[in-house]
Amino acid sequence: MTNVAGRTHLLGKEEYHGDWLGTRPPRLTIESGDSVVIETRDASNGKVRDRVSPENYQAIPDELRAMVDAGAELYKNDTKTQGHALTGPIAIEGAEVGDILQIDILEVKPGDWGWTSISPGFGLLAEDFPSTYVQFWDLRAGSHAMLGDKVRVPLEPHLGVMGVAPRTNEPLSTIPPRCVGGNVDIKQLVAGSTLYLPIEVPGGLFSTGDAHAAMGDGEVCGCGIETESTSTLRFILRKDLRLSGPRFEMSAKLTGSWNDNGYVGTTGIGPDLYKASQDAVRDMISILTTDHDLSREEAYCLCSVAVDLKISEIVDAPNWLVSAFLPKGMFVD
Repeated sequence: MTNVAGRTHLLGKEEYHGDWLGTRPPRLTIESGDSVVIETRDASNGKVRDRVSPENYQAIPDELRAMVDAGAELYKNDTKTQGHALTGPIAIEGAEVGDILQIDILEVKPGDWGWTSISPGFGLLAEDFPSTYVQFWDLRAGSHAMLGDKVRVPLEPHLGVMGVAPRTNEPLSTIPPRCVGGNVDIKQLVAGSTLYLPIEVPGGLFSTGDAHAAMGDGEVCGCGIETESTSTLRFILRKDLRLSGPRFEMSAKLTGSWNDNGYVGTTGIGPDLYKASQDAVRDMISILTTDHDLSREEAYCLCSVAVDLKISEIVDAPNWLVSAFLPKGMFVD
């Protein structure tokens, strides 16, 4: 392992790329132990901000509706066309194929507002929600976002996409995660966590984006609280490790440790984990609409940004069990 005392660089969001490519020239080359302050665009590549005033959270113009639907088609079809707007690549001097890149996440700071969308044909409950819906979130409080005056969602910002370049000469979609990272959407990768990625191309070529101010495990409607971000990451080249895929460490409790009011849990049971997940979320939506006076769209968005799906049992054939956990601490007295 090399020393961690290094320089700090800045990499802005003015340039971005929307695919993975093993031969893309780096925007920045650093030494092992250096840190980089990285600006990222939101998942819409700024299109939501361009079309909607953050002060008018109820406005969903036709062009925004069309943009959200087009984005859903991209995700659903998993094409090789442009996906997330990523900042990078960053090359690390001396990085060789087979090395491991250690990424220490020092800070993830979200923007001042964010959004969550429901899109036809996309998400865990695509058939239940045939119309576009966009929920806007005011993040200026810094610690939480409000859903009306009923629900307070604590912010636990993380970067949804963190990856090094795969070994390919052809552009690849940013949408699916791979053994080199990418769209991993691990909500536990908050400040204080460390991610390890196997390097497949010289220099590593790290890129990141798709920041979430908050997200539930599963991201069931397809979005967290999508936002811009400014993050500080430290990069350490490891030649003493060998990994076949991403690995991570956390230095504190699991995210959600702010909640000291207990949880409500729903379950889905059956031989298909996907259908069991659907059943657990549908029951949770029923609780939120019945007991907390949320619309079905608000409830589905809240499930995506704050409810955690967990596999509680996967050994007792023929039925597996998925649980959904709703933190009671979000609800305002």
